[in-house]
Amino acid sequence: MNQSDAPGASPWHAGERKLQESVGVADQMEIFGRKVVRDYMPDQHRLFYNQLPYLVVGAVDEQGMPWATLIEGPPGFIHSPDPRMLQLDRLPAEGDPVRAALKQGAAVGLLGIDLKTRRRNRMNGNINTASSGGFAVSVVHAFGNCPQYIQLRGVEPVSLGHASANVAAECLTQLDEAAKSTISKADTFFLASYVDLDGDASRRSVDVSHRGGNSGFVRIEGNVLTIPDFAGNLHFNTLGNFLLNPHAGLVFIDFETGDMLQVSGRTEIILEGPQIAAFQGAERLWTLTVEQVVRRQAVLALRWRFEGFSPNSLMTGSWEQAEGRLQADNLRDQWRPLRVTRIVDESSSIRSFYFEPADGAGIPRFEAGQHLPVRFCLAEGQAPLVRTYSLSSAPSDSFLRISVKRDGLISSHLHNRVQVGDLVEARAPQGRFTVQADEYRPLVLLAAGVGVTPLLSMLREVIYEGERIRRTRPTWFIQSARSLSELGFRDELYELATRAKDKIRALRLLSQPETHARVGEDFEVAGRVDVELLKALLPLDDYDFYLCGPGAFTQALYDGLRQLRIGDDRIHAETFGPSTLVRQRDHLTPAVEQIPAASSPVKVLFSASAKEARWEPGGGSLLELAESRGLNPDFSCRGGSCGTCRTRLVSGQVHYLNLPAEMPAEGEVLICCAVPAQAKEGDAPLVLDL
Repeated sequence: MNQSDAPGASPWHAGERKLQESVGVADQMEIFGRKVVRDYMPDQHRLFYNQLPYLVVGAVDEQGMPWATLIEGPPGFIHSPDPRMLQLDRLPAEGDPVRAALKQGAAVGLLGIDLKTRRRNRMNGNINTASSGGFAVSVVHAFGNCPQYIQLRGVEPVSLGHASANVAAECLTQLDEAAKSTISKADTFFLASYVDLDGDASRRSVDVSHRGGNSGFVRIEGNVLTIPDFAGNLHFNTLGNFLLNPHAGLVFIDFETGDMLQVSGRTEIILEGPQIAAFQGAERLWTLTVEQVVRRQAVLALRWRFEGFSPNSLMTGSWEQAEGRLQADNLRDQWRPLRVTRIVDESSSIRSFYFEPADGAGIPRFEAGQHLPVRFCLAEGQAPLVRTYSLSSAPSDSFLRISVKRDGLISSHLHNRVQVGDLVEARAPQGRFTVQADEYRPLVLLAAGVGVTPLLSMLREVIYEGERIRRTRPTWFIQSARSLSELGFRDELYELATRAKDKIRALRLLSQPETHARVGEDFEVAGRVDVELLKALLPLDDYDFYLCGPGAFTQALYDGLRQLRIGDDRIHAETFGPSTLVRQRDHLTPAVEQIPAASSPVKVLFSASAKEARWEPGGGSLLELAESRGLNPDFSCRGGSCGTCRTRLVSGQVHYLNLPAEMPAEGEVLICCAVPAQAKEGDAPLVLDL
């Protein structure tokens, strides 16, 4: 944090502001920081410190290395004679690297934390006086902290005293197996960092903080520790310090034995990379290369009783899960075996199938709203049939789930033949019908029939992200069905709505409700979803609309929304089967410019199979052409909706007879609805990676 006597000075230093700017919160944190960061302790903070039997302290040794430690004493050993002073009547034990650093004038960081109540307050300042019996700290900054990632622990009523002060310290220059074992089991640690503002040691600011997660959230590779950084208070006190001074001191407490393991070393912040995306809940990573280690056994007289993980910690992943996801990323283009672990009837016609990978790799990463390509061989000797089903699970869930309506050959096979324990082949989820769960703009999810499945995935992710970052995207979830028996996921949606409290508004409509269906309990409105309902329901605002259901349902809603002057870019839709939605483009979503279709025969090369074919005008799609040469490309919808037939375009250009629901990425083509484009002299031949 910044230390300045200048009136109106920012509470944040350059490192903190840079990270705040990187996530787009610098302006709001400037306003927020001036409100909550004080140069004195409120009375409630003073009382809180006075009640604690332990305090986390950070300081810097003569070599310029930061260290963190824990000082214990009977309640009252910490007291505040006035709002700008905090007195500690204890010192760390002999051998603690923090002890020698507690000299008059030295900068220190303090963290008061009650693991039983999950309350914490932070303070940094300078030592006003120091003696053999303790030290007093003058406040520079005092502020409260949120309780995220603090595991519940109650302090055992044991005697406090100085008997532990004589414990010998074991000093190392690298992690041994015992140290690695301690760290590998940890769900909590404390860390110290500091900056010399403008390079001036007299303007040193030391910070000490808390980190928590699931057991084993710190990865150990030799002498390097890697730590995920989860959603926090956006102060960026610690990482901001790292940007300006890449050093840290960590302390790991064995809460059952009173052992203390202190490490100090050099840090590095990782802001981008696949490991961040693979680790559930991580927004960035940082590493510590350990240079010094101090270990003391049973140095603390206090003992803590574990009483439960923080709900926020339980929402985060593990390194094992992250490694599994990275393995899955390397297999995205391959068909993988998934084992059916559970089957649930959601309505009279919809059945959910839960899967787990059966090949030792992890669950593939995906976005809420994407679909899962699956393939089945229904008879020996027959080519496998591919279908795509929207995932009804969320990326944050620990399982994959598709929810299938009994309708058609493959869906009937799933309903009638597939059982728990069976294997199903699948590729990585795909599709661009996705939602940004942490967006600020209000969201309206509109589903008909089994179209609820991708929107359920979106809803689950919105709720998860809201809990994770403590800000839920305002969401309307409107589900329609013909009858109560066909209204799927009733129990699940009730649980989700209860969990989200008033942050999510849900509405259920039945067009032909049974006589026993109760308005207000089983459903809210008799009728269909239309624009008039939305006009009556939604307050005037700027929304993102997501529509999923039969073609007639999505088209009618889309047309109605466009008549209300809702921008085409604000309406996202997915239909069943072929891409049937006719859009009214506007200046924000310009029409796709295409080269005309070829009007004369075109030679097409299939590079992977070393085959070639001659396409004739009116001769069908490139998919049909490939099939005529004995190739079996994957496909599902044959209409540009699912993306299953996505193929790498080696060279040449294509024309879409009907535009896909979502255009593929550059260098790819959906061969189910594409034909060769009109070529000019000198153009490259049409070559497909098939």
